[in-house]
Amino acid sequence: MNQRHSVLFKISMPFQRKPSPVVKAVKKALPAVVSIAVSGFMQLPPMAFDNSQGRFFAFPKRKKMKMGGGSGFIVAENGIILTNRHVIENPNADYMVILQNGEQIKPQILARDPIHDIAVLKIEKTGLPIIELGDSSKLELGEDVIAIGNVLGIFQNTVSTGVVSGLSREIKAQSDFSNERTKLRGLIQTDAAINPGNSGGPMINFDGKAVGINAAMVFGAENIGFALPINNAKKDLQELKEFGRIRQPYLGFRYLMIDPEAQTRFNLPINCGALIIAEPELKTGIQEAIIPGSPAHKAGLKEADIILELANQRITEEKLIVDILQDFKIGQTVPLKILRQGKEKLLKITLGEKN
Repeated sequence: MNQRHSVLFKISMPFQRKPSPVVKAVKKALPAVVSIAVSGFMQLPPMAFDNSQGRFFAFPKRKKMKMGGGSGFIVAENGIILTNRHVIENPNADYMVILQNGEQIKPQILARDPIHDIAVLKIEKTGLPIIELGDSSKLELGEDVIAIGNVLGIFQNTVSTGVVSGLSREIKAQSDFSNERTKLRGLIQTDAAINPGNSGGPMINFDGKAVGINAAMVFGAENIGFALPINNAKKDLQELKEFGRIRQPYLGFRYLMIDPEAQTRFNLPINCGALIIAEPELKTGIQEAIIPGSPAHKAGLKEADIILELANQRITEEKLIVDILQDFKIGQTVPLKILRQGKEKLLKITLGEKN
C-alpha cells in the first residue's frame, strides 16, 4: 500500500523590525528643539602679524564674535521657549534662536529664574511644533530618558540615552560668565551624556514629553549628568501667564546657616538653624539684618534670632529656607519657630514678593 507523504513548506515572511521607542520619541520631540547662539563684541589687539604676507595688519578695536551657545525647546505654538538661565545670562550679549529649518530669530527674554536656573524666551512666530511637558514628580529610578541638544555648539540634534540614576540631587554650579557659584537642588541625575551646548535642551521620556531641562555635567566623572525637573518650569510658566513675571516668596532678613564653626565663632547655643545677622557691604557699610517693612519686620523678628523651623520643617543644611519656600505661595501665612535669648518662640510670617 502506497503511502502518500505530504510535506508542509513554511513560507517565511520578511522580518519586519518594530520601530524603536527611542526613535519614535525623538521624531516626536526633535522638531521643537532649537539652538541658541550667543555672540558679542570682543576687544582685540590692535595689530597682528600675517605669516602668509609677512607683515603686520590692523584689527578693528572691537569685533563681533561667537561667544558660545546652548539649546532650548518650544513649549507653546506662539513661540515660548524654555532654556537654562545660564545660557542667556550675559546682559551684553546678543542671542539668536535657530530653528530646525535653519531660520534665525532674535528672541525676547521674558523671564529668568535664578533659583532654578530656568529662562523663558519668546520668538515672534506662530504655528510652531512643541514639546509637551510631562510630570517630573512621577519619575522613577531606572526609568529610560533621552537627552537632546546642540553639543558644543557644533553638533546639532545630538541624542543620547540613559536612565534616571538619582532624584532630588544637589550640586554646586559655577557660571562661565560671572563665575558666580550657586546651588541647584532637586535635580534629576542621569547617565545620559549631557555636554556643553546640551544645556537648555529637553530631557524627554519615551512618550516624547519633556521631564527635565538638561543642565550640567560633573567634570572629572564619567556618566554623571543632571537635568532640572520640568515641574519647576511649569510653575514659572504659570506665574508668567497669571502675573506677567516669575514671582519669588520673600521673608526679608539676612542670615547665616549655623554649623559647628559658626557656633564657635558666634558663641551660639546650638549648631544648626539659621542665624539672623547683618552682613558687611563694601558700598553701603553694614546692611540691616531685618529689612524695614518686610514680612520679617512685620512678624517681629530681630537680629540674633535663630530660625529653627519654617512651616513646621526644621532648618538644616539639607533643608534650607529657600527649599521650604518653594512649596508655598506669596501671601500665605506660615508658622516660624525661633530661638531668642535661649527660649523658643513661635511666630507667624506672611510671605511677601521679592522685588
